[in-house]
Amino acid sequence: MLTFELPDKTTVDVHVDRLLNAGYAGRNQEAVQHHIDELAALGVPGPSQVPALYPVSPYLAQQAETVTVQHGKSSGEAEWALVVSDRGVLITAASDQTDRDLEVYGVAWSKNAAPNILAKRAWVYEEIADHIDEIHIESFVTDAGGVESQLQDGSFADLLPPSYWLDELKAKEVAQPGTVLISGTIPMAEGVDQFASRWRVRLFDPRTEDSIEMSYTVEKMPEPVG
Repeated sequence: MLTFELPDKTTVDVHVDRLLNAGYAGRNQEAVQHHIDELAALGVPGPSQVPALYPVSPYLAQQAETVTVQHGKSSGEAEWALVVSDRGVLITAASDQTDRDLEVYGVAWSKNAAPNILAKRAWVYEEIADHIDEIHIESFVTDAGGVESQLQDGSFADLLPPSYWLDELKAKEVAQPGTVLISGTIPMAEGVDQFASRWRVRLFDPRTEDSIEMSYTVEKMPEPVG
């Protein structure tokens, strides 16, 4: 169960029945293909079609402040989440923590290795739909020394819009309360270590000057015994 505070200060509860992760969802598909080629050179298998859509176990949709991972090659992503609720469609900040070592064997597997973290505040989609592409999206990472750096910086215009995914959900007959879709992400800055001890994702609406933030700490599990 996730609980979101809306701009009018009311709250809405969402029992997540279906969680989907979009992949290769950039609006510039030429750049997406370039990214696929780069990943292929690193051994990451390419998708059978783009954009891709990966089912994720619903319990991995969380509003946690700490994420535990098995090793150091796990990182988040700046994303927005589309949440279908009894109060309509909501938009919030999210991060899809992904196992980068496991990604080489299968992207869908890597998406199920750690939680998708969502913010505790959300906007009502119909209230921002007329300027959705203007909304800013960014991520910041904090290293072991406590230094925070910006890793990603873009806008909704860099990704396929919520309207595209709503049409897809309707076509699949899953545009119903309890469905959560994570958007896919924007490019990461070169020279900034994504394998960080803390992640922060921020959405900013320049029309209203309102922002939604979420953050969490990444902790490595103890080594297995046996």
